[in-house]
Amino acid sequence: MSQRRNILIVDDEQDLLELYQALLSKLESTPRVMIADSGKRALAVLASEPFDLLVTDLNMPGMDGFQLLTVVRSKYPNIRTVVISGVSDDQYRARAYGMGIDVFLEKPSTDEDIRTFVDCVEGVLTREEAGGFRGFQSMSLVDLIQAECMAGSSCVLKITNGPIAGKVWIKDGDVIDAEAQSLKAEEGFLKILEWKTGNFEKLPEEPAHERAILSSYQGLLLDSAQTLDMAQAADQGLDGEGEGEGVEGTESLSGFGQITRCNGVEFVLSVESEDAEKVKSWGAESPDKLGGWAHGQLAQFRTIGEKLNIGQLKQAVGVGLKRHVALLPGSSASLCVGIQRSFSPSEVRETLKEISVKWDS
Repeated sequence: MSQRRNILIVDDEQDLLELYQALLSKLESTPRVMIADSGKRALAVLASEPFDLLVTDLNMPGMDGFQLLTVVRSKYPNIRTVVISGVSDDQYRARAYGMGIDVFLEKPSTDEDIRTFVDCVEGVLTREEAGGFRGFQSMSLVDLIQAECMAGSSCVLKITNGPIAGKVWIKDGDVIDAEAQSLKAEEGFLKILEWKTGNFEKLPEEPAHERAILSSYQGLLLDSAQTLDMAQAADQGLDGEGEGEGVEGTESLSGFGQITRCNGVEFVLSVESEDAEKVKSWGAESPDKLGGWAHGQLAQFRTIGEKLNIGQLKQAVGVGLKRHVALLPGSSASLCVGIQRSFSPSEVRETLKEISVKWDS
């Protein structure tokens, strides 16, 4: 029989404390639920026995939720944390996630909100430590770094994996340096990416830190992924002269590697002309859906071209709320590329010229 879990709920409103306690006591995992009406009281309770989960408000008199989380992260790094706040503010949310919490929720006001609250707490409480980094609900480390770079952040990510730690320096959305276990720059970055689980902490930027990694973050992540994939293939007894998907996949990634170094590229996806399900991608969300969409759009363009007798489509570019999206048809496979939304039409054209040359080569 699994050990009963302990939950501590912290809020300065007694009525809410009693409501949360009643709701969480009915979870399928049958946890033991304790309450505290202040941050100081919470620390005293946490010191009395081990807890699996802390649920806390942020706006409290005396020691607020952020101060409480800071102490908890230092003294009890393995406890999972859920913030439930009456303040709907992106800065609050970003700050809380930056401190390594598992989930940020707004205080429930409807029956649906209550169900969401209960389901989220149950999910966090019973989640297995199988992978991912604390603070972003089992996202990979690549996802975490990519999210910071795409946001144009300047910060230092401190990543802890058991007794060892590493750092990644990010400046204006680019990875400029990394270190782990006496390894620095690209070697340090690659070592950190080998870690599958751990905790992370977002620290303020270090403006004076010198740049040691010159590649764009897209190229750096891709090159690191290639290296790790090849190392894994070698461990499994595969090599460059073998047959099968491993070698084919490496060739495809190499081609993408050239394209991701083009200015402004956010994702690259290729789809075979005869089969929409044969998709290869880098940096794309929902690549299967995107590949199906791209395949369908290109088929429509071909049909229009044949009907109007205007020849084959060379490229198509659209602009959305988040980015430009370009389609570049090919004989055996076509490309779908995402380009930064801030780029002007002339910058997009220049980038597409560069992509076309690299793709054809």
